[in-house]
Amino acid sequence: MPEHDDWDQHWDRYAVAASRNPAQQMRHALITKLLLHEVTGSPARILDIGSGQGDLMAKLRPLLPQATLLGFELSKSGVAISRKKVPDAAFVAADLFQPPAEFENYKNWATDAICSEVLEHVDSPTAFLQAVRPYLADSARLIVTVPGGPMSAFDHHIGHRQHFTRNSIGLVLQEAGFTVERVYLSGFPFFNLYRRVVIARGEKLAADVDGDYRGFSARLAAAVMAVFRGLFRLNLMDSPFGWQVVAVARKNGSD
Repeated sequence: MPEHDDWDQHWDRYAVAASRNPAQQMRHALITKLLLHEVTGSPARILDIGSGQGDLMAKLRPLLPQATLLGFELSKSGVAISRKKVPDAAFVAADLFQPPAEFENYKNWATDAICSEVLEHVDSPTAFLQAVRPYLADSARLIVTVPGGPMSAFDHHIGHRQHFTRNSIGLVLQEAGFTVERVYLSGFPFFNLYRRVVIARGEKLAADVDGDYRGFSARLAAAVMAVFRGLFRLNLMDSPFGWQVVAVARKNGSD
């Protein structure tokens, strides 16, 4: 396994940094807005595909107290961290392409599903989403976030295969058996600015994230993240220029 695909190592190394990352917080706010817009009536069954270290589930739990939350995650380290953060949610460590017998319990299960910042890490996004389909109920809604814009050295470092456009993510979803309801290009102008800073930092960013900041460096990093966190509130939800791609789709047919 290439180092950038070792997800146990990834979450052991980056779990804290990811939780503090204003870009992740922005994505989670977008997902939450879209999810809460339509979750009504009977309690939802929400599946987070590639649930990482559980930050999104931790955000959703107080907002949807009646919902049943389930996370599928390749990394055992990510699952262990998630279970501590959201003890009343279920998290399963497994490979969707080699599903364990336990997954049979979740066939046609989810009324809503999320796949956030996962598809850029896989060799075939279409095949990955096809492997997701059996766990979604008929007409279940799927919210996908993927990066757009140019790749940074850090993106390569953590295993991004590709970034997406409005058209390319729509085509992937259609080929995987989903009807696309809308694709947003979010984040203009300040998320784009943030991404330009990441790109400009180049390969040094990996060392920055791994570093044990103290004193001035810690205060500077915290100040920069706080500034972007505030600026992100002014981002456009959709424009021709946004570098955060967010898609909403529905499962076609049944499995």
